[in-house]
Amino acid sequence: LNNPERLKAYTEEAERWYEMHQRVLGDTIKARNPIVLYNNHADFQQTNAISGAIGVGTGGVTEALKNRVVLPLAMSQQQSHHVLGHELVHAFQYNMILNGDSTSLSSLANLPLWMVEGLAEYMSIGSIDAHTAMWMRDAVLRDDVPTLKDLQDPSKYFPYRYGQVFWAFLTGLKGDEIIEPFFLATAKYGLEEACKQQLSMSQKNLSELWVQAMKAHFGQFINAKEDRLVGKQLLSKENSGEINIAPEISPNGRYVIFLSEKDLFSIDLFLADARTGEIIRKVASSRKAGHIDDFNYIESSGAWSPDSKEFAFVAVSKGRNILIIKEALTGKTVKEMPIKGVQAFSNPTWSPDGKTIAVAGLVDGQVDLYSVDIRSGEVKQLTDDAYSEMLPRWSEDGTYLVFSSDQLSQENGRVNGSWYFNLARLDVSTGAVTNYDVFPGADNLNPVIDTAGNLIFLSNRDGFRNLYQLDPATGKVYQLTDLITGVSGITPYAPAISIAQRRDRILYTYFSQKGYSIYRASPKDFLYKEVSPDSVDFAAAILPRVNKRASGIVDQQIRELEPRAEIPDTSLASIPYKPKFKLDYVGGSAGVGVGTSNTFGTQTGLAGGVDMLFGDILGNNQLYASLALNGEITDFGGAVAYINRDQRLNWGGSISHIPFRSFGFGGTGFEEIPVGNDVNALVVADTFFVQRIFEDKASAFAFYPFSTTLRVEGSASFARYSSRLDRYVNFYQTDGTYIGNLIGQDRQKVDNGAKGFNLFNTGAALVGDKAVFGLVGPLEGQRFRLGMDKYFGEFNFWFATADYRKYHFFKPFGLAFRALHYGRYGNGSEDLYPMFVGSSWYVRGYNTGNAGTFLSDNGRSVDELFGSKMFVSNFEVRLPFSGPERLALIKSGVFFTELALFVDGGVAWYNFDQFNGDIPLLDGEGNPIKGPTGEPILNYAKAKPIFSTGVSMRVNLFGAMVLEPYYAFPIMTENNLKLGNGTFGLNIIPGW
Repeated sequence: LNNPERLKAYTEEAERWYEMHQRVLGDTIKARNPIVLYNNHADFQQTNAISGAIGVGTGGVTEALKNRVVLPLAMSQQQSHHVLGHELVHAFQYNMILNGDSTSLSSLANLPLWMVEGLAEYMSIGSIDAHTAMWMRDAVLRDDVPTLKDLQDPSKYFPYRYGQVFWAFLTGLKGDEIIEPFFLATAKYGLEEACKQQLSMSQKNLSELWVQAMKAHFGQFINAKEDRLVGKQLLSKENSGEINIAPEISPNGRYVIFLSEKDLFSIDLFLADARTGEIIRKVASSRKAGHIDDFNYIESSGAWSPDSKEFAFVAVSKGRNILIIKEALTGKTVKEMPIKGVQAFSNPTWSPDGKTIAVAGLVDGQVDLYSVDIRSGEVKQLTDDAYSEMLPRWSEDGTYLVFSSDQLSQENGRVNGSWYFNLARLDVSTGAVTNYDVFPGADNLNPVIDTAGNLIFLSNRDGFRNLYQLDPATGKVYQLTDLITGVSGITPYAPAISIAQRRDRILYTYFSQKGYSIYRASPKDFLYKEVSPDSVDFAAAILPRVNKRASGIVDQQIRELEPRAEIPDTSLASIPYKPKFKLDYVGGSAGVGVGTSNTFGTQTGLAGGVDMLFGDILGNNQLYASLALNGEITDFGGAVAYINRDQRLNWGGSISHIPFRSFGFGGTGFEEIPVGNDVNALVVADTFFVQRIFEDKASAFAFYPFSTTLRVEGSASFARYSSRLDRYVNFYQTDGTYIGNLIGQDRQKVDNGAKGFNLFNTGAALVGDKAVFGLVGPLEGQRFRLGMDKYFGEFNFWFATADYRKYHFFKPFGLAFRALHYGRYGNGSEDLYPMFVGSSWYVRGYNTGNAGTFLSDNGRSVDELFGSKMFVSNFEVRLPFSGPERLALIKSGVFFTELALFVDGGVAWYNFDQFNGDIPLLDGEGNPIKGPTGEPILNYAKAKPIFSTGVSMRVNLFGAMVLEPYYAFPIMTENNLKLGNGTFGLNIIPGW
């Protein structure tokens, strides 16, 4: 972050938040709490500090063991300020639990997600929040106020919003002093017991009070007005998805491009008729375009070209923001370009002359307006100040831009702890900025310009979210809508209105019924109720607090955020980063036992293992260690691996010692053994063998990601294989007819004659994965792996992998296809045990005795299913049977299943000549060797495919594993189509 002033201000904000949270929670973080700050969200998505993928909608993350707060700078100072405060609450929460009395990491399981996230929202926003109030009014309108038990379902009740209201309600009942004891009691004992201990009531009683308070508080604002929807509903869940946001109407008023999850698995750009709402086509999809990682859909829209033919929008590709221009009617890409020097940007707006596009850009923590010449790529910085400028829009003549700015708030101070946004105008030729001081203290966002030059914008000035019109010439303001919920995108800062200046048609996004619909209106449809530019009343934005005398420490502190604590320059220092390993994760179990069996007698056994992951603060260096023991000391195994992720090229290495144990029966017979005084006794001797093969291996690996969905990888390894054979002989009493009790055991290490050997391996692969998982396996997208490995040493061969899988979902069912080839090539390709194409993972229905009978009855042999090479093809029709309502046939929140009709096919072979016919065994002179009947003895039979069809059901066992019971019919295709007897089988693996 090349901006010392911004970094210092951010540090001061962190210290201020720490003081505020410490006062409420009564806790002190003794060690320095790390904050990992990224320049922008695209950089943040590439962090190594947090495992797993980070989506566009994730504003920050705090992890438990190192208590790292990992977050990016946002597109406004207020957003960055809020996310920092939110994540630092999590830092306190983890510190309280992990270092507290009678609590540990396992205590986190007792805390509902809505309680954890809701507290972070409440302590960083307070009890005045117009956006959350809008959500709650919608819940009351729908008569869907959840009980505390209902809140356990985060897919139905958003934990951030509902959790924030719960804490506002609880602290409004008991005061903010209840936060720390109630939170800790819940972590220790669960919510039910915490209610009894801290509130002297049951969870049910508290839940009833909460529901009553919600309905009473928000009901007063609902009953006080009539929801007067303006215009015509254009796009909703009836003809699109449940989320329809960021509408942009074309200048000629004929088309609209918007973002929607209509196809369930991602947010995509769609083109629709602006008059009828009929969806014409999908303009762009991150799932279809391999180089696009995601769209910036949370708080950004796109821009039409002046001729209504092309559309520009922001995407994330290869870890950076790019501007993409597409032909609207065809979806063809016209241009893709970064904006030089601007790492992150949003909300493009196209100039009327068609030559430039303006954006709000984030550079080194400072948000300014920039323009880029579409043809030359030349970038011009339009503003250069410490204020946050966002949501720009060109005037019809191209002489000025209107936008939202926090300049007046930065100059006058926060309101209710937040920097608010005013409307502003930038003269492009002079750079002069004019601020419109309308509704001071309210957020006035998303300005667009109508034909008369008026500004249409969104404001929460009365605690609701409505459309307003400002006449810049007279300063008069008119309220255009009066809605019970509000006009909004996913966040308050998301664009939600668009205007076609030539036609004066306005589109807006209306939040209702837990979804987002797009409405079209004309000027004649609006209220035009004149309101005072100073009229601000946040009564409707206040969350329910039933006890007026309850202390509000959080609200008081948020109101008194200004002035912030100054940090002396001498207290800040820049030092080189030195990675140090600390524990990130530990898991596993161990045990010692004594047991008796007829086979091995009395034995002492050890079982268990431990896994440990160490890493540095940034996660660029990781060290993994695993120890395992199952049986005796001889069966000890372990591995140590290191990976360096500091650069785009990730590399590492590992060493391991792995034992493989197998058992064998050596036979039973009579023996005479001495029992003393030169007397022998007749006994029955049972002989068993335990063979252990030990693999001692060292390997090195590297992989280079081109994007989040495509990478190339390579590896090299050396392995030493050795073995040990132990013979166990159990002696049983006998009278020559009957076998009696076990009377003794002999154990010996025997020479098995096997020598150790070395095996070297090198390999490389290209891997792609854009699959979207459903309930038990992929439903949409594609994935592939193309690889080649070379083995040499004791065995010498090449191993090829070609695996391609394609999925497409047509609600309510999906189609899945797989083509797979595994093959060993070279002189030593047949030195190892052959592969079996009849495995149920490849071709179902051939891994039972019935299949062997079916093959032999049709002149085939089970031997045909083995080879050093194989090809498999599978086709499935997949029907999500039970699960989420929008995806599955039967609604279920617990039991996730999928029905599949399948056709499998495969063939195994050793030599490609097998496809031409049988290959006889040859003598030294190259002549076929004949058997007793005069027929040639076959070396390889003709390669013949096998097929099967059937039905399966994949069952997700609560996320622990996926079971796939199936019923398959083997198929014979030679001569006439024949169907074999059906057989049951079971796979324990997610769908391919």
